[in-house]
Amino acid sequence: MGRDADYNAITTLILDNRDSIYRLAYSYVHNQADAQDIVQESICKALSSRRSLRQPAHAKAWFYRIVVNTAFDFIRKNKKYLYLEADQLESESCASDPYPDLDLQDTVNKLSTVNRTIIVLRFYEDLELREIADIMDENLSTVKTRLYSSLKKLRLELDETAKTQSD
Repeated sequence: MGRDADYNAITTLILDNRDSIYRLAYSYVHNQADAQDIVQESICKALSSRRSLRQPAHAKAWFYRIVVNTAFDFIRKNKKYLYLEADQLESESCASDPYPDLDLQDTVNKLSTVNRTIIVLRFYEDLELREIADIMDENLSTVKTRLYSSLKKLRLELDETAKTQSD
């Protein structure tokens, strides 16, 4: 692929998947502005390193991996500030939350970052397990195990929430 073709293909991929890309970034930071920053930085990284994409058929997984890594970098750099913003996040309007089912989303947010990522990619972004394994640079069996474990935790937590709400 030529230089312009690479650029155009990546740009098209980003435009076609912009909502999913934003939701993925948002699932890590739960803040609209930070998610937008992560997406913007990911786009810059992807465009500047587009030659590292060896298999165009895996472009989506390649770009999602960039988003995940950029989100992890952001969290590491801003960890102390993220704790300070916890009160603001609690009061943030539901309109800015891309996940409308709040009970489920609150429960998903209680999962570890890795497990939450698997849930978001599988069920919110409708990716195949093989794609998730590629994005997370994990074994397929590891992703399956983490998915099963996460679903079990979600079921238990949601059942517990339902019990306390009905009492």
